[in-house]
Amino acid sequence: MLTLIRAEVLKLRTVRGPWLLLAAGPLLVIAGISGLVVSGGDLHDPATQAKALAHVGLTSVFALAFGILAVAGEYRHKTITDTFLSTPARGRVIVAKLAVSAVAGALTAVLSTLVGLGVAAAWWSDKGASFGWGQSAMWSTAGGGIAWNAAFAAMGVGVGALIRNLAGAIAAALAWIALVEGIVGQLIGNLARWLPFYAGQALGAGGSTSVFPEHLLPRWGAAAVLAVYTAVFAAAAVAVTARRDVA
Repeated sequence: MLTLIRAEVLKLRTVRGPWLLLAAGPLLVIAGISGLVVSGGDLHDPATQAKALAHVGLTSVFALAFGILAVAGEYRHKTITDTFLSTPARGRVIVAKLAVSAVAGALTAVLSTLVGLGVAAAWWSDKGASFGWGQSAMWSTAGGGIAWNAAFAAMGVGVGALIRNLAGAIAAALAWIALVEGIVGQLIGNLARWLPFYAGQALGAGGSTSVFPEHLLPRWGAAAVLAVYTAVFAAAAVAVTARRDVA
């Protein structure tokens, strides 16, 4: 398994596209925090720090696409055949991709967090407000955002394995977030909080103290829901990949 993991890391090191995708995360955090400050956010309110760092969770959309690329990208470029010929145990290949993508998603979210902390501290100082480095709500929000990114990166691997067409997989994932959770979620009320992106919001934003809507799951509940979704997508990816033809 370690050999497979090293192989997946080597693939990521030699392909530029996925990293350019993840590099958009810190830019989104910078824009989000700057927008919060410029729009008149109360920097003297301790809860505003948590709202600022809640933008780290939003970068999970890039982590999701990153996970999709890890599998569907290989199908697109026809390299998946060589991968499976070198390792006929396809399930182990998917497990390696799940592990590497989850860690990559978490690490880039850590980078986004560090960038967010620096930008927020600079804005607070510029506005003459005190930035509380020991603020527990802020750190809980950042930690939840990192976990959200890791879970979505792993789920992306599952989506990429189930929908092998790269464009189709990314379109389906974004359509789910924008249409199913964004529109249908409004119609089913509190039941929407059990959907993946809503659960991620609860984990990475903390409900009513965040930039997201109220009536979300508690953080522990959101973590459990995302863990279940990740496990389901992972199991489905392993099962389908083992039984389906490469072509």
